[in-house]
Order: sequence, then structure tokens, then C-alpha cells
Amino acid sequence: MGRATAASAATVSLAAELKKGMRRIAELKLGVRSVEIAMGKDSVWAIIRRAEKGGVALRVAHCWGGCSKVAKQRRKRGELLRLQIDSPIGTQTVVLRSDDIELTLLRVTTTLTPSVPLLIPYFPRDLYPLGADDDPMAADGVVEAAQRGLNAGLIYFHLDEPAFGSVLYFQNLTALNGYFAATDTKPDGAVGGEWPELGYLPPTPPQSGTPPTNPPPAGTPVTMSDAILAFHDETACDEQDSARRFLQLLGAAYRQLEAPETKYRDWVWRADKTLRDLETAPEATISHYGHPYIHPYTDAEYPDVMVQMSIISALRNYSAWTGKDIPFCDALEKGLEKFHDPGLKTMRRYLPNVGKDKDKLAVDSWYLYHPLLNLGHLAREGDALAKRLFIASLDLAIKAARHFDYAWPIQFKVDSFDVIVAARNDDGLGQTDVGGIYAYVMLQTYELTGEQVYVQEARKAIDAARDMRFELNYQANLTAWGASACMRLWRLTNEEYYLRQSYVYLASFFHNSVIWESEIKNASAYKTFLGATCLHDAPYMAIFECFDSFAAFERYLKDSGPDLDPSARLLISEYCKYALDRGWYFYPDALPEDAVAKDDIRNGHIDRALSFPIEDLYVDGQPAGQVGQEVYGAGAAFVFASRSFHQVDDAPFRIFCDHFPVTGERTSACSLTFGLDGGHGRFAVFSLIRISRKKMPRFTLRTIAGERLRPFRRSADLVEYRIPASGEVSLLWSMEARR
Repeated sequence: MGRATAASAATVSLAAELKKGMRRIAELKLGVRSVEIAMGKDSVWAIIRRAEKGGVALRVAHCWGGCSKVAKQRRKRGELLRLQIDSPIGTQTVVLRSDDIELTLLRVTTTLTPSVPLLIPYFPRDLYPLGADDDPMAADGVVEAAQRGLNAGLIYFHLDEPAFGSVLYFQNLTALNGYFAATDTKPDGAVGGEWPELGYLPPTPPQSGTPPTNPPPAGTPVTMSDAILAFHDETACDEQDSARRFLQLLGAAYRQLEAPETKYRDWVWRADKTLRDLETAPEATISHYGHPYIHPYTDAEYPDVMVQMSIISALRNYSAWTGKDIPFCDALEKGLEKFHDPGLKTMRRYLPNVGKDKDKLAVDSWYLYHPLLNLGHLAREGDALAKRLFIASLDLAIKAARHFDYAWPIQFKVDSFDVIVAARNDDGLGQTDVGGIYAYVMLQTYELTGEQVYVQEARKAIDAARDMRFELNYQANLTAWGASACMRLWRLTNEEYYLRQSYVYLASFFHNSVIWESEIKNASAYKTFLGATCLHDAPYMAIFECFDSFAAFERYLKDSGPDLDPSARLLISEYCKYALDRGWYFYPDALPEDAVAKDDIRNGHIDRALSFPIEDLYVDGQPAGQVGQEVYGAGAAFVFASRSFHQVDDAPFRIFCDHFPVTGERTSACSLTFGLDGGHGRFAVFSLIRISRKKMPRFTLRTIAGERLRPFRRSADLVEYRIPASGEVSLLWSMEARR
């Protein structure tokens, strides 16, 4: 981005005030940086400087009409400074906190109590990098990433001249729900800006001749900003260092958030109900060539191979977990042969008898590879049919990758590779993360055949995405599988480059995540925290991308080890933890009836009695399910159940944990150990669930240090504990009656 060539009025005003000098209110130490709290004409500032290396100015309070009084207040525990600022618009309380456990960090929370019902037509942005002599116009740096839509309210940049370092600004949008409700606004793209005027632009009602009048009421405190700034000493760097730095800074900011509570969800019950509905609901399947096929949506759309494989793979997981055959899954798998085209040597998207309104030869790039991914999963588990179809479909998969030089368009013809849709928008980029899932498929092939050529193909695909930085994400689950492919490549080649490249995929994934809990309109009826919007520009979270990313991250963590960056481990573990809770709200029976779309449904219809998820939940509270009820997303219940519930042989209970176990050993007939490797200083939920018609035993749960843990919730069927997310616990049970 470099140095600015033009400036806003706010930038010019700040530069003039800094040159003239402001009234100093306080001075604080922040590691190698200093923080000066100063009062200007209409704002109070926190000016963070690094000796002879520039700084940043953070507007901590904007005071229309000027500040009439600024007074220090008695600090509460954990606070660096507490200010009360009076101005004509009301009283503002500003609280500064700090933390340098991981990286130097400053948190500033500003609360306004309006003096009158306050109409707010405009508030300025709050963050300005400072160059030589505190001049914002002399600052030279680059913005690497900023808020997309209603995703995390963040901006990540480095100030290179002077060499202040890298900064992640994170606005805790959860804390601002009161403001959004009072003003009837939403923070769409609110954190960003044009260098050097950056940061948070509070959303205000649209202006017109007759603007909306939605004022925060007089006398009621409303949080205007809850900004977290995390600092790193280093400046410009390559994409791998930049991605890892982003994850480290985001991890440090994340630890400051008040983590939302999660609720135990009975995914086993959900999976069993979903299976019954798949088997019996006429809206779920259609018969062709004597075989059942899954409808993509309730009684809508033609069967396609991605849909079939998504459900079959998930059912195979669940069958292995239960130890019981699922005849319905066997029937679905028998119909897969009709998708295979022996002439083209590929799995076609549609059946041969698809309607004339579909182009039989058209395929989205990711649709070519995702079915192979699931066939590969089954093949590695010993499924002979899956292995045969997988191997028989590799020629075209590789031919397409080489034809497009590992940079795939949005859609093309499978017979000629003619491009139908080249780019996702005017940036000229296609499906930028397809190389990641292609690489994973190639590594599956290597594991099945032992042939090194497939490792080389995986390398080429990952290497071709070099320098994509934060533009790498096209579709969330593809990005997650790309991260997993990189981790697997690192394990196979021992080349650290691929471990570091996995951080590029992860950074792009979490940049596109909703790291806040929205209470806007219908969103108050479900959870949004740590959901990933399905596409790089999508306005909603989708269940298929949610559970498929969950599955990809399980593989990533299994292949990782002590060399994995702790912030990467933290963010992945927390994503998976919250997916298990948030995923429940995709089911229409878990939502209020008035939160679900009625007549404006794009595909099929919504039947609340069916245990199939809707596709779309919106951060801004639009009616859920506008895209349709996603039968192909029904695999969510089977994936969540088989990964988060753990059978205990010959015991009257099973275990639920919202983190993936890394160790586990049955130490006796009535004892076991259970080990996790999630985020340090975090907690996991560890639950013991009574198996139907069995008697619940008495439990003793201890940490590895011998500390006895007490349940935080207990019923006749469920005992719930919080255990360290990193460490081991031992469980002992007795069939003596509980008191």
C-alpha cells in the first residue's frame, strides 16, 4: 500500500494536533512501547510509540463539541487506567487493560452514557499509523487483511517506515450488540479503511432526506468500542511469516475475549433420527437405475456425485463408530457406478439421465475433486469398490490439474477443459484453494499406491498457490483441507516449508471467520461465534462447509506435533469446539419458527419434522434457510457424533468431549486415561452419558497432577466436567449406587 498520497480531514486534523501538541493525561508502559493518553480538541487518544520507530494513534473517545472534563477514576482489578470523559453528548468511560503473556497487547473499552436520546450520523475511524515526527502522512506500510462482510472485525497491517512492526487491531463486535440494536445497524465491513486512516467505523443509519431515527436512549450505557491491539516487533515479511504472525496475533487477541458458553448437544440422537429420515422420507431420495440416490435438497435438484459421497462417507464413519452395518449406506454405494464415465475416466457430476436443463459436461472445479476425497477415505479403510472408482478416476483429475497449471477456474467442461466461468469476480481469481484439496487427494493416492509421482503432484499444487496470502480462501472447507494437505506433506517430506505453508491456509480460513456472537434480529436465536462463512464473499455460514472443515481439522491435528504453533492449535481446537454447539442450530427444529424462511426458498422446501439441516444461517439475522434444507448436509450429525463421542467397551456410559483426544488408554476394567492437546490455559467439556437402559455408575475424575475435578452439571443421564484442554485426566468408575 505504501505511503498515502491523499488524506482525509480527520487525518489532517490529527496531524496538526500532534504537531502542535495535546494535553497529556497519563503515560503508561507497554513492553518496549510507551502509551501516552492525550486530549485533543474533540477526541481523547492513546498514542502508542516505539522509540524512534514510529507508532499508532488510537482514538479512545470521540467527543462532539469537545471534551469538557477528563478525569482519572479508581482502577478495578486488572486495569491499567480508567477515565471518565464528559462532553455535550454525554459521559464516556474508557478502560485500558494490557497483557504481555504471549505478545504485547492493549485492550481499550469505551462506554457512552448519552445525555439525550442521541442520533448518530457519523463517528470517525479510530486508528492511524504514525510516521516520522508523529505524521500519519509519513507512515509507510501495508494492510494485509481487513474485515470481510460480517466476519471478524479486524485489520492486520505492518508499519515499515518507521519500523514500528506489525499490528492486529481486533474489534470485539460481541460487546457492541447493544449499539447495533439501539441504532438498527450492522457492522458490515466496519473495520478497514484507507491508509493511513484505519480501524473501526461505527455503523450509522443510512443518510437521506428523511434518515432513520434510532437513537441510543439517554442515561443508558452503551459500549461504543472494545478494541484489542496486538503488536509484533517485525515488519514486512514473506507470506508464510505473515500468516504465522497473523495467527499468533489473532490467538493473543482471542485469549482476551470472554468465551461464550457452549451447550451439550446429543449428536448421537440427532444422527439416529437423521438416518431414519434418510431411509424413510420420500423427500430425501429418488430412484434411478434401480438404486436410491440422495436429493441435494428436500425433494429438489438432481442427484449429484458430491452429494452421494458426502452422505456415504459420513454414514461409513458412523457405521464404524457404532460397530453396526447400515444397509441404507450399502444401497447408496451400489449406485455410484452410474456416475463413473470410463471414457473420460472420471466421476461425472450428474447421472447419465439428468434433465436437459443441466449441462452434463459442466463441473465446478471443486466438484471434480471432493468426491474423490471421500472415495479416498473409504478406499483407505479397505472399501474395494471405492478404491476401484477412485483409481479409475485419477487420470482426468491429474490431466485437468496440469491443463490449468494448478490454478483452476470456477467452472469448466470435463471433456474439453473449455472454461465456462473463469473468475469469481473482477479480481480475475478462480477457485483459489482447489489446489489444496487436489493435493490431499494426491496424498491419498500415494498412501494407496506408494508411488512418489503423486507426492510430486501434491507439491506442485501447493507450490502453485504461493503468494496468494489472504486471497487464498475461496471456500472454507477446501481451505481447511488445503491446510491438512500441507501438514501431511510436511510429515511425508520433512520439509518445514509445508508446515509453514499450512499457516497460510489457516490464516485465510480464520480471516474469513465470524469471531463474535451476533444478536442482530434472528441471530439472537442461534450461535454465530467462530463460524466460517462458506465462501470468501458469502453472507452466511453453511453446515456442509462447517462439518467438512471440522473433519479436515481433525486430520490436521492428528498429523501435527509439538512443532505446531500454539496459536494455530488454539484456534483450530476452538473452531471445532464451537462447531459442535453452533452446528445444532442449522436444524429447523432447533430454531424458532419465525426465524426460518417461509416462501422465499431457493431450493425445495423446509420441513421442520425432518432432521436435515438448512444450508444457511446469517450473521445479520436474515431468515435462515433461504437457500434450502440441505439433505447433503445431513452428514453433519454422523461426523460430529463419530468424532466427539467415544465408546467405552462393556461400560454403561459413553464419553463426549468437545476437543479431539490425542491419547487414551483403558487402564483397568473400571478406569481409563484421556489426553487432550488443545489450547494452553483453556478448558474442554468432558461429559459422561448414560447408555439407554443401563445404570449410571459413580465417577471419580482427576487431573494428571491428582486434583479431583467436580462436575459443573449433573442429571440422571449426564455428568459434565470442565477439564484442561491440554493435559491428561484419569477416570475411575464404580457400579455402587450414587448418592
